[in-house]
Amino acid sequence: MEVGRLLLVLGLVLVVLGLMWLYAPGLLGWFGRLPGDIRIEREGFRLYFPLTSMLLVSLVLSLLLSLLLRWFR
Repeated sequence: MEVGRLLLVLGLVLVVLGLMWLYAPGLLGWFGRLPGDIRIEREGFRLYFPLTSMLLVSLVLSLLLSLLLRWFR
């Protein structure tokens, strides 16, 4: 039963993020352009390594999962 709730909450979060991305793309326009994101562009070569953005995503997901696990215990 708890796994069902967790999947429902995660699904709702994904729906909200999808709607934000679809109808308000300017809200997430800063994502991927943070200081620390590595971007190298040369002729015939493009490297993009979003280091800071992925650290931020990891931090937010860790906090959300921690809160969800505490809520379902």
